[in-house]
Amino acid sequence: MSSLQFYNSLTRQKEVFSSLIPGRVGMYVCGPTVSGESHLGHARPFITFDIVYRYLRHLGYQVRYVRNITDAGHFEEEGRESEDKISKKAILEKLEPMELVQKYTNLFHWAMREFNNVEPSIEPTATGHIVEQIVMIQRIIADGYAYEANGSVYFDVEKYHRDFSAKGMQYGILSGRVLDDQLETTRELESQEEKRNKSDFALWKHAAPEHIMRWQSPWGEGFPGWHIECSAMSNKYLGAEFDIHGGGMDLQFPHHECEIAQSAVCNHQIPAKFWLHNNMITINGRKMGKSYNNVIKLSELFSGTHEILTQGYSPMTVRFFAEKGLRRIWEAFTQLNKFVIAENNISAGDPDLEQKCFEVLNALDDDMNDDLNTAKVLAGLFELVPIINSIKDGLIKGNALTTATMQMMKEKFNTFLVDIFGLKDEKKHDDQKLGAVLQLIAEIRKDARAKKDYATSDKIRNQLLEAGIQLKDEKDGGLSWELV
Repeated sequence: MSSLQFYNSLTRQKEVFSSLIPGRVGMYVCGPTVSGESHLGHARPFITFDIVYRYLRHLGYQVRYVRNITDAGHFEEEGRESEDKISKKAILEKLEPMELVQKYTNLFHWAMREFNNVEPSIEPTATGHIVEQIVMIQRIIADGYAYEANGSVYFDVEKYHRDFSAKGMQYGILSGRVLDDQLETTRELESQEEKRNKSDFALWKHAAPEHIMRWQSPWGEGFPGWHIECSAMSNKYLGAEFDIHGGGMDLQFPHHECEIAQSAVCNHQIPAKFWLHNNMITINGRKMGKSYNNVIKLSELFSGTHEILTQGYSPMTVRFFAEKGLRRIWEAFTQLNKFVIAENNISAGDPDLEQKCFEVLNALDDDMNDDLNTAKVLAGLFELVPIINSIKDGLIKGNALTTATMQMMKEKFNTFLVDIFGLKDEKKHDDQKLGAVLQLIAEIRKDARAKKDYATSDKIRNQLLEAGIQLKDEKDGGLSWELV
């Protein structure tokens, strides 16, 4: 089997992955800003890195997966000045800021459970690490790479770039952006007059009198910048250098670029060895984001209530990203588990078919190790679906494949679909809910029969039958049902 390779955004090439400490992996992924309900754009990075987490554990690594919650003042996308979105939204919803934070954190966790994401090892919050952020800012100031202005603190990008370029840690090393070009294109924004240079970014912002969320600091009352929180928390839980830093492509600049600069000043090295970025979900050529007013909330996606949707999509369909494909491969997987494998079938009845299955199954691990090529893995699994269906329909005899190959097929389907891709049987869950409803209907029908109200009893039976559900009265007085 080939070695695991990741495309490293830092070096812009695929590299063989090796952890800093053998057998252990430290991974930090930028989490949500809980100023509103999570949308489809949020789902992609958290599902992506859930698969990374699952696969690393499948390979035998002990993984410390840190995913933060941004629940304090936070900088918007490039081109927007600092603002505390939590405070602004709390005023609009007439809630205490931390009440709002809890509301949307709960909604985020609900969505992650619906997607069957594994919980991270540690989920630190920005508000729970104000002290660590202040300490880091103080160190950056002491080293001469930040300055205070009117109660705010800014990182001196030009000085950092000048001094650290010789060390191979220039500003722009991750995103590829040239500092001189940034200076020419930076817009005039609020508080620009406080900065020495337009490219400087805030580490700490002075809180105006009307600002709700505020903390005491050596520079007066204020709130932390967006970038500093991730540097402080990744350093605390994973150390000065760790294995993987993940997030969406939109975070490469400015967020991750600024993280590198801050951490390089404090620890004299780039914090993560591998920088992994997932692509973005776009609508009409623009990335999905609250600031663009083009979001589909996850509750709307599941229910189908958004104006551009014609139906709702289940969490597993969203995770798989194709409704018909999911149904087809899951039905094949279910059927595969029903097969009774012939004992000691050493010689296959169809050597060509045996060889094809063997080649497909053996390629799956290599495809996954090639920068987590999940599309190619799924394509391989889909190659086996017609074979499974043909065995089910009797077009291929069960002994056409050796016992070892049939067993390997079962194991690979379960490993990739369930353990690594994190899919689960939603039909089973739906059947449980339907069963609960039918149990209630059965009680109503039983009461009707006890009262000799056979018209109502027959009406319930007949209308359910029209809906494709057949009720069966059991000898012991119970009731069973089946879909017809």
